[in-house]
This record gives sequence, C-alpha cells and structure tokens, in this order.
Amino acid sequence: MQPQPGIAPTTRPTAGTLFAALYGELTPHAWHDPEHDAYQLFYQRSLAMGWLEEQTAGGPGLWAMNDAGSHPQAAPGTGRVSWFQVEAGAVAGERPLPVQQFLRCAQDVTARIGTLRLSSVRVLLPVQGIDPAARPACAAVPSMLTVDWFGARDPAARTPVGVRIGSGRDPVIPAVGRQLAQDLRDLEQDVFTCGDDDVAAHGMTLRGELAEWSCDAVGWLAATVADCAARLGVRSPLSLTVTAQSAAGGL
Repeated sequence: MQPQPGIAPTTRPTAGTLFAALYGELTPHAWHDPEHDAYQLFYQRSLAMGWLEEQTAGGPGLWAMNDAGSHPQAAPGTGRVSWFQVEAGAVAGERPLPVQQFLRCAQDVTARIGTLRLSSVRVLLPVQGIDPAARPACAAVPSMLTVDWFGARDPAARTPVGVRIGSGRDPVIPAVGRQLAQDLRDLEQDVFTCGDDDVAAHGMTLRGELAEWSCDAVGWLAATVADCAARLGVRSPLSLTVTAQSAAGGL
C-alpha cells in the first residue's frame, strides 16, 4: 500500500466491512454457558477453520475479527437472534467474497448457543472490494466454480425465497437492477433460480428458489450477486436480505 494519512504502509489491504444478521427464533441450550458469547465463539470457530486474520499466524486469513452478539430472547420468528461483523481481507482475483464461509461460521456459532429456526438472513456486502478486471476468464464469477457442492442435495429441499437488494441512497441498483436480474438468470446454475423481479427507488426484489434453506446457500447467492453487481459497475456496499417464503425453513 502507498502511505496515506492514518494508514501504516505495512497494513494489509482489505475489501471492507462484512456484516451479517440472522433472524428467526433461537431457543438457548439448557447447557449453554453465557460466558461463551457470540464474539468468543465466532473468534474460536474462525480460528479453528483457518479463516481468521491472525498477525501471529504467519499468513493472511479471510477476515479480521470486529464484533458479534446474540439475542436469544428476540421476538419469535422475526427477531434478530445473532449478528456478526468482520473486516474482510482483500479478495483474490479467482476467489469470491468469503460470504459463504462467513455465514457458515455465523450459523455454527448460533447453533452453539441454541436451536435456531431461521427465517431470514441479512448481509452487508463490500462490493467496492471486488475488482472485476482482476478476474481470470475461467472465474469471471468465481462462485460458479463451486455449484457442484449443491448438486447432491435432496430435491425436496428447494425453498421459495424473496431476495431484497439495496444500495442505500446510491441509486445504482435501480439503474442496473433489470440487467442484474437477467445476468443471474443467464448463469448456468440452479442454486438460485430467479423468477420475477421488481425495481424500486432504492433497491430491488427478486423472487425465486434456493437449492436449500441454509446459510451455505444464502452465502453462495450473496457472493454471486456481489460479483454480478461489480461487473455492472457497482462500486458501493450493498445490503442483501434473503427471506424464506415457507414455514418449513429451519436449521
């Protein structure tokens, strides 16, 4: 990095803030010790999986720890039960934003605290950290290289979902929304089948089906949306909320 005010030359580059909140119903385990809170558990799980940016470990990870919390007493079905925030590391040319790993870690941590019945997932995506020009031709949308993971699923696991994508005060999503929806339809994958779409003043809504109702599948979709948006010129953070449209979804 070039030296800048307030930034040490040795500071590793980052993609930006990655945030996730899980909504639904969380029934705490009777044996759960409150001292093992969401922050501690997320740190431990990230470290165990090799995803944590540890300066003492001798190599970069996927993110640096920021903050986390849980709310087991949230309103059943609609309340925020846990949330997590990290600083995502710089995105390699052939890799997507690490949203799939991030949400997998969030799910594992929440399951350590209690039994989760998930209704929706909200993610803040640092799309500004993606450089489409750095993508090799074989990985223009890097998450497409991992679609086979979902190929062996139970066909009955497909779940109708609503997907809300927002760009805050930036009008970029309304400007590229129709093309973004079409680009998702054109991808040769069935992890998310995109149905109709609505574009509004500050965002858009997609309706379709996920291969399964899991943080794994939501993470794959979020990373794919981020790359497709970046390819259309989006250079600002996006919020993405995925909500199950059936009462059957639970983790």
